Amino acid sequence: MNSWQVVRLIAGTFILGSLALGIPGSPVFVSQWWLAFTAFVGANLLQSALTRWCLMESILRKLGVPGGN
Repeated sequence: MNSWQVVRLIAGTFILGSLALGIPGSPVFVSQWWLAFTAFVGANLLQSALTRWCLMESILRKLGVPGGN
């Protein structure tokens, strides 16, 4: 997998996990504050789309994950 694919995999996992932990009807509900984490991930995705720079992708490349187009 390329770094941009791993970023999207991690972001999707974070979003689904934080929604499961933050929605009161969920069987694994903890606190509605988890929805703030969902917003944080979404804001980072928006920022990376506008600036073409993503901190997670930079970290993954330093860890040896190959880049891609």
